[in-house]
Amino acid sequence: MEQSNLCPRFQRGMDIVSKRWTGLIIFQLLSGPQRFCAVQSAIPISGRLLSERFKDLENEGIVDRQVYPDIPVRIEYSLTDKGRALEPVIREIQTWSQDWIETSKA
Repeated sequence: MEQSNLCPRFQRGMDIVSKRWTGLIIFQLLSGPQRFCAVQSAIPISGRLLSERFKDLENEGIVDRQVYPDIPVRIEYSLTDKGRALEPVIREIQTWSQDWIETSKA
């Protein structure tokens, strides 16, 4: 197998943000901290998969999970500084898609 000439950090970054739904989750959290149900209602994703993506993003240091000891317990997800640093990238993808991607006529 031939060795890749890609920068390992770039490749790792692409692996992180290219997972299905990850970009949309980050986009959703750009507007501020949100509860699990708010993110799930905004994105057509199963609860199991959303929970998995949140764990992945938490492990990468992109998302912070804050537990509030209210009754019932309240949990909010927000972007860390590392996650907010993705905003220019996400906004550029948003601009590019508005300029170049047509919505399906289904």
